[in-house]
Amino acid sequence: MQYNHQEIEKKWQEFWAKNQTFKASNTSDKPKYYVLDMFPYPSGAGLHVGHPLGYIASDIYARYKRHKGFNVLHPQGYDSFGLPAEQYAIQTGQHPAITTETNIKTYRGQLDKIGFSFDWSREVRTSNPEYYKWTQWIFIQLFNSWYNKDSDKAEDVSTLIAKFEVEGNTTVNAVCDEDIITFTADEWNGFSSTKQQEILLQYRLTFLSDTEVNWCPALGTVLANDEIVNGVSERGGHPVVRKKMTQWSMRISAYAQRLLDGLSGIDWPQPLKDIQTNWIGRSQGAMVSFKVDGYDANIDVFTTRPDTIYGVSFMTLAPEHELVAKITTDAQREAVETYVEATAKRSERDRMADVKTISGVFTGAYAIHPFSGKQVPIWIGDYVLASYGTGAVMAVPCGDQRDYDFAKHFDLEIPNIFEGVDISEEAFADKEKSVIANSDFLNGLPYKKAMKTVIYEMEQRGFGYGKINYRLRDAVFSRQRYWGEPFPVYYKDGMPQMIEKQHLPVVLPEVEKYLPTEDGKPPLGNADVWAWDTTTNAVVSNDKIDNETIFPLELNTMPGWAGSSWYFNRYMDATNDGEFVSAAAVEYWKEVDLYIGGSEHATGHLLYARFWQKFLFDLGLVPVDEFAKKLINQGMILGTSAFVYRRIAYKMTESKSGTKQYDPLKTKPFFVSKNLDVNIEHFFEDESFKQKVISEYPEFKSIEGKIWFGDVATHADVSFVNSSDELDIEAFKNWRSDFKDAEFILEEGKYVVGREVEKMSKSKFNVVNPDLICEEYGADSLRLFEMFLGPLEQFKPWKTSGISGVYSFLKKLWKLFHNGENFEVSEGEPTKDSLKTLHKTIKKVEEDIENFSFNTSVSTFMIAVNEFTAQKCNNKAILEELLILVSPYAPHIAEELWSKLGHENSIAFAAFPQFDGKHLIESEKEYPISFNGKMRFKLNLPLDMSKEDIEKTVMAHEKTQEQLQGRTPKKVIIVPGKIINIVG
Repeated sequence: MQYNHQEIEKKWQEFWAKNQTFKASNTSDKPKYYVLDMFPYPSGAGLHVGHPLGYIASDIYARYKRHKGFNVLHPQGYDSFGLPAEQYAIQTGQHPAITTETNIKTYRGQLDKIGFSFDWSREVRTSNPEYYKWTQWIFIQLFNSWYNKDSDKAEDVSTLIAKFEVEGNTTVNAVCDEDIITFTADEWNGFSSTKQQEILLQYRLTFLSDTEVNWCPALGTVLANDEIVNGVSERGGHPVVRKKMTQWSMRISAYAQRLLDGLSGIDWPQPLKDIQTNWIGRSQGAMVSFKVDGYDANIDVFTTRPDTIYGVSFMTLAPEHELVAKITTDAQREAVETYVEATAKRSERDRMADVKTISGVFTGAYAIHPFSGKQVPIWIGDYVLASYGTGAVMAVPCGDQRDYDFAKHFDLEIPNIFEGVDISEEAFADKEKSVIANSDFLNGLPYKKAMKTVIYEMEQRGFGYGKINYRLRDAVFSRQRYWGEPFPVYYKDGMPQMIEKQHLPVVLPEVEKYLPTEDGKPPLGNADVWAWDTTTNAVVSNDKIDNETIFPLELNTMPGWAGSSWYFNRYMDATNDGEFVSAAAVEYWKEVDLYIGGSEHATGHLLYARFWQKFLFDLGLVPVDEFAKKLINQGMILGTSAFVYRRIAYKMTESKSGTKQYDPLKTKPFFVSKNLDVNIEHFFEDESFKQKVISEYPEFKSIEGKIWFGDVATHADVSFVNSSDELDIEAFKNWRSDFKDAEFILEEGKYVVGREVEKMSKSKFNVVNPDLICEEYGADSLRLFEMFLGPLEQFKPWKTSGISGVYSFLKKLWKLFHNGENFEVSEGEPTKDSLKTLHKTIKKVEEDIENFSFNTSVSTFMIAVNEFTAQKCNNKAILEELLILVSPYAPHIAEELWSKLGHENSIAFAAFPQFDGKHLIESEKEYPISFNGKMRFKLNLPLDMSKEDIEKTVMAHEKTQEQLQGRTPKKVIIVPGKIINIVG
């Protein structure tokens, strides 16, 4: 009977769906285990073979845990809000909900074909109102909370108001804005309602503030740093500028220390933990205030080296610093404004990465050194960021390389405050050796004592204090987009008001245009029905706004990470309409036991999700403050790209100074086969090719002697290339209209492409559709092959030709159960050899799965099947256990053969085989019997046989007598368990 993977896989996928085989229960006597993948964004391109890698690994582990007797939750859903769908809507006019639904159907079909054991009854979509109702609710909880440093957790804002009413804010120890006014209880109680709300916004965990953002005019939205590449938007390549806007922000900085401390208690990859540690960036130092000479203004600076304060010879402000416009002199104003405008076009990431460029402008103003009283010039420079620290640095050029380079470039003073220590970065870095001079109270104290002394003096004199600072910045939470969660916010007298829980969700309105309005408002500004009626508690037409009972709603939407910061909790109770997750469900599942996803989310999704989890924990809504115990970053499956080489003709001219210039000549495309002297990124002469070009384009003959050539590599779709790297020329020419008339220079009658391993991407035309693999080889082959490629965490190249090996393995496995066209297994006792092979396999596969070494399991299966085939094993007891071992990896074939063995229930819940080491204990040894050092035959003997008995048995053997032919050997050498050598 032939192995028909298409028929078998379709049958069992339908069976699992109909019977909801993998539906998890929130109540079970079994121990629980929660396996989760980072849910996908459903793009229009669908899945390629690189995407399922992590899903296959998590599915193997989920299936394994079911075999081990666990109640397994293994859900899936879609991160379905996002910019791509909105941009497509802008281009086509089609509502993002429609394209998103279409894309989800494509994804679901592809995922089902691969045979994942997802509990689809718990599917979530972040763009569904039933889901984002609870995202809105969590936002309201954040708005209604403040961070109490004394209790080190978030508390309801009502407790803060109670403190204000009784004692004012002088004793309140909170994470809040820097510029908080102090007030007494009487003053608080006398403030207007609007004033009180303004003050509370400075304490709330989500708040409105004027924030420097990355603004992309072409997309009409704010972009996160990771959405910008080389100063332009990742999507579309549009210019991005820095701009100050009123935005909703999240006070994630309140949790900075807890986010650091929590890393020690979770089993996450160390590189990922290091990334988060560096991103949070804890540093200990001092806050110092420098008075601006001639102005009622101070520049606050955080420094980790307050002991170097006597080395300050200038100050540098971020170009966006709020004091720049105020303190810049008339003489310097034009230069400063030009510099500020130019800096606004550079992203923060570019500015942080650029360590070579030195640029800045003098403001014309001076600060007063707080100790010496000397004037210190104030400059602006784009290496200082407004959003990092205070947006200002006290420059110590004798101790900081960048300050030193800046001072040298602009010929500024470089005082030496280090007695007997070389002014170099290396010497400065050796903190224990650094000594401080040039002061009346430090007197050469070592680094640590100097730090304490300086901070003490600052605090005594009132211009500084010790402080722990964090690099982590509060997260901007507003996006000027349509396709995102609406804020549950309306505005009364300019102050934000929250919509009550019972009236959620606030659903996205219909709009005609998905672009910002002509006057620059976000896309929701195009909505005609987008006002809140506080009487009917409903969204009504804008023309009814009276600012008495009907008010304007927020026009921004939430960012993409809003819905992904808590979805793992929603899976625990996905259909609950009354709360975001019930106490019983969250207490049962607690947290994710195994989370698999990409390392690229280290400082985005994972950091924000940890923040939200800790906040929900503070409110008593979840039982643990870290949402995932173990995390694995899967590697990437790389594509093998195909390249064709386009030969371009150039007219070469040379100036009097000898500079050569190459201008391309307009010709039809010429493509040169890979091995025909391709010269990538080089100009070269080729007489024969020159004549060919001239014959095609006689007008070029007049520049004979000046035509040069260069070859440019161009991606070709890998579907046009066979396993011998030969290009289907006709398919390639039909692919793009500009290549229709192309000419191909062949080698031995064929065009050979170049190959290169790159990231698998639609833009590189190297993607492989898993649907095609499933069609030709089957989902089980795909699953096995993706694991077989290499260790889960590593990057590895895809090569479709390699999948035939695992497909052959599956056919061999199938044959173990069949005698020709008949299904045939034996009921007898297993042989010793078969038991040995089975238990060797059980031990190795269990160890591999527990260690997430899935690639070596596949090798083990292949060895086992080869051994069983050689043993002619078709024993039911052996093969049943083998199927359970294989089932997590290749579930379809396992289900089919399990059913053929007479089982009515799914193999998914069969108990995992128990390893018994006694079957691996050798009772016999196959000895090589040698004569004068040459092995003549082999003999099985018991391992517990004495040397005397071994010698007697060997000497009596007929083959020994045949070798000796009546001679008496001189001696018999026996090493028990190893060799027998008869010396004659």
